[in-house]
Amino acid sequence: MTKDSYAIALLPGDGIGPEVTQAAAAILADAAARHGLALAFTPYEAGAGTYRQTGEAISAETVRAVGEADAILLGAMGLPAVRYPDGTEIAPQIDLREQFGLFASLRPCRLFPGVPSRVRAERVDMLIVRELTEGLFAGRHDPAEPSDERASDRLTITRATSEKLFDLAFAQARLRRRQGAPGRVTLLDKANVLRSNAFLRRLFDEAAARHPDIASERLYIDAGAMMLVTDPERFDVVVTENMFGDIASEIAAGVVGGLGVAPSGDVSESRGLFQPSHGTAPDIAGRGIANPVAAILSAAMLLDWLGQQHGDERCDAAAAAIRAATGAVLAAGPRTRDLGGTAGTEEVTRAIRAALAAPALAA
Repeated sequence: MTKDSYAIALLPGDGIGPEVTQAAAAILADAAARHGLALAFTPYEAGAGTYRQTGEAISAETVRAVGEADAILLGAMGLPAVRYPDGTEIAPQIDLREQFGLFASLRPCRLFPGVPSRVRAERVDMLIVRELTEGLFAGRHDPAEPSDERASDRLTITRATSEKLFDLAFAQARLRRRQGAPGRVTLLDKANVLRSNAFLRRLFDEAAARHPDIASERLYIDAGAMMLVTDPERFDVVVTENMFGDIASEIAAGVVGGLGVAPSGDVSESRGLFQPSHGTAPDIAGRGIANPVAAILSAAMLLDWLGQQHGDERCDAAAAAIRAATGAVLAAGPRTRDLGGTAGTEEVTRAIRAALAAPALAA
């Protein structure tokens, strides 16, 4: 059901997070206004900076508040120099995945005209669907016995989560097919060696049988990783477990120009958190040179998700307008340094806002 106003929780985070979140929120507000949408933004503090000041990365009050929002837009969180006592980095975004049951990360990787790539390909447009809470992340909170001789992590695959993941992947392939994509799902696994992955493949085959209208294939992760680089045009929807998905999505992002143009959305059946795939980049934080495109495209994904959740065509139209405006600027410039240009964050943001206001897109 459509709503009069959508509540958007902002978690700017650390490093360049606040800079790209500000840019994405400005684009969101513009697109919403042009399509008759009302968005109410509320910022919250979380991340490594918050941990350094308060001793907790995200408060229970913040978790409760952002959980009541219609969607969450996150910048980037974590700083290499700020760590928990066990040596791991501050990552409240992972805590939010577990708290809200965000079991899948949707990571579209599209090669836009004008964006340089080191790979010889003309049309790359794939969606990586990464499981988020299981795999090697399942044992994140397992008790650890101090030892100088060995350490281990638990890899867990469950039927309940895998079935949801695969049904989502096939649904995304069906949606993409209506938009001109092939409509095919590829599983990446290591079923020839790992028992957990053999189980994962069996569950995938069961899902494929439930969705006979969508083509499917299975590849071992090592071969699949090579093909992401040597033949990226063969892929439509790629689905895999947590750690493999983390790596495969970064490879795919590199193929289409880097993390600066790689958005993502972490979703469950009822909640969505959207963020650029890149990190906090503390070496360039505060210099005004961060690429805001990944955050802006994540904002478009946020609108897509709201449109699907609420049957609101205004959200769909606003999301399409953001992608069109961003694509126009990527093609003609200005571009940030990571894409071969010289522009800063504000200049690129102003250009996308101007493109969004252009008569062809405003119509």
